[in-house]
Amino acid sequence: MRPQEPGITGRGTGAEARFHCADLASPPPAASPSAEDGAGGDSEELERLFDSVAIRYAGPAARAADDAAADRTAANADAERRLFTRVGQLTRELHDTLSELGYAPLIEQGARAIPDARRRLTYVSEMTEQAARRVLNAVDVARPLQERIAREHASLTQRWVQLHEGRLALDEFRALADDTRSYFASAQECTRGTQEQLTEIMMAQEFQDLTGQVIKKLVETVESLETELLGVLVEFVPSGPPPLASGPAVAAEGRTDVVSDQRQVDELLESMGF
Repeated sequence: MRPQEPGITGRGTGAEARFHCADLASPPPAASPSAEDGAGGDSEELERLFDSVAIRYAGPAARAADDAAADRTAANADAERRLFTRVGQLTRELHDTLSELGYAPLIEQGARAIPDARRRLTYVSEMTEQAARRVLNAVDVARPLQERIAREHASLTQRWVQLHEGRLALDEFRALADDTRSYFASAQECTRGTQEQLTEIMMAQEFQDLTGQVIKKLVETVESLETELLGVLVEFVPSGPPPLASGPAVAAEGRTDVVSDQRQVDELLESMGF
C-alpha cells in the first residue's frame, strides 16, 4: 500500500499540518550580498570616515603651524627693531661723547678729507693712465724705425762680406756703395725719429712729479686720520681696568695704552680686533 505524505491528506495533528503549510507558504530566502558589494560599501564608508578625521585634525594643526610662523615673524621683527634702536642709541652716545671730548671737529675733518682723498686718487689714476698711453704710443712709433735700421744693416753687412771675399762684380760693388749711402741717410732719419719718441717717453714721466705730490698729501691725511682714530680707540677701548688720573705718560715701558712706533700701533689695532 502506497504511503501518504503528511500535510497533503490533512491527516495528523493540527500542529504538524500548520508547520507543513507554513513551510510551503514561506518565500525562499533572499540572496545575500556578494563579497565584492560588501567590500565596496565598506571601502567608501572607511574613506568618508578617514576624510572626516583628517579634516577634523588637520584644521587645528594647520592653524597651529600658521600661528607659530606668525609668532616667529613677529619675534624677528621685534628683535630687528630693538637692534636698530640700540644701534641708534649707541650712535647718539658716541656722538655726544666725541663732542664733549672735542673729537667732533677731528671727525668732521676726517669726513671732509675722505672725499678729497678719493678725488686725489682719481686724479692720480687718470694721470698714470695718460702717461702709460703716451709711452706705449711712442714705443709703437719707435720700434719700426729701429727694426728698419737693423734690417738694412744686416743686408749691407752680408754684401760687404761678399765684397771682401771677392765674390762681387764691379756693378754689384757700385750698387753696394749706393745702398750704403742710402742706408746712412735713412739711419739718420730713423735715429731722429727714435730720439723724438724717447723725448715723448721722458715727457710722459712728468706725471710722477704731480702724482707724487698728491700721494704725499694723501699719506699725510691718512696718517693724521690714523692718529686721531687711534686716540679715540685708546680713549674708548682700554685694554685693562680704567686707570687713575695720573697725568700724561712719560715712558711707554710696561704700558699697553701708550704707543711710540708703527709696530706698536699695529699690535694695538690687532688686539682690538681691527
